[in-house]
Amino acid sequence: MNVIVLGATGMVGEGVLLECIENPQVSKVLVIGRKKLGIKHQKVEELVVRDLLDLQSYSASLTGFDGCFYCIGKTSNGMSEQDYMAITYNLTIEIATVLKNCNPLITFCFVSGSRTDSTEKGKVMWARIKGKTENALIELFGKKAYNFRPALMKPSKNQKNFQGYNKLVHKTLLPLMKLFFPHNTIKQIAQAMIFVSANSYNKQILEVSDINYLINHKE
Repeated sequence: MNVIVLGATGMVGEGVLLECIENPQVSKVLVIGRKKLGIKHQKVEELVVRDLLDLQSYSASLTGFDGCFYCIGKTSNGMSEQDYMAITYNLTIEIATVLKNCNPLITFCFVSGSRTDSTEKGKVMWARIKGKTENALIELFGKKAYNFRPALMKPSKNQKNFQGYNKLVHKTLLPLMKLFFPHNTIKQIAQAMIFVSANSYNKQILEVSDINYLINHKE
């Protein structure tokens, strides 16, 4: 498969990229971002797009792909609803629409979050907006849209893009938290994305338990 990864400068995106490099089912990875990562690998190509809302201008470089692993995201802490909507919904749907136009049969995997609100009517701002985004992606891609809802996530080996609070949590609290909260490794999430893109799955919203089930039964 040829796949696109967005958000590779973040913790989830970096882990997904590393799995794509290692996974034999992936032949080519196009990493799209606002700056160059400088990764040297025969599978990897990089496309620097300073303004992701202008992705349409790069359409010539966006054809021939089977899957998109969309890992762009930002915490809602301290953000207004308008600003969070712009990043989580507006940007995602704009990019997704461009990629769908360039690759009509592409599978789109969106990293959402546990407790996302599919009704779009709840009191939690981020959950409503992520639910709105999930619903719009399903409308756009039909059965080719998969929304992943991880909770606790263990970084992959050799990851660098988790610092500060995230690094402290994963080194000190994660072993205890795993006893009480659902969890995946980022590697498992990436493997599930690759699987649904190469095959299919009967659910378009994948909770932690779905991701674990799929990985354990994919053979």
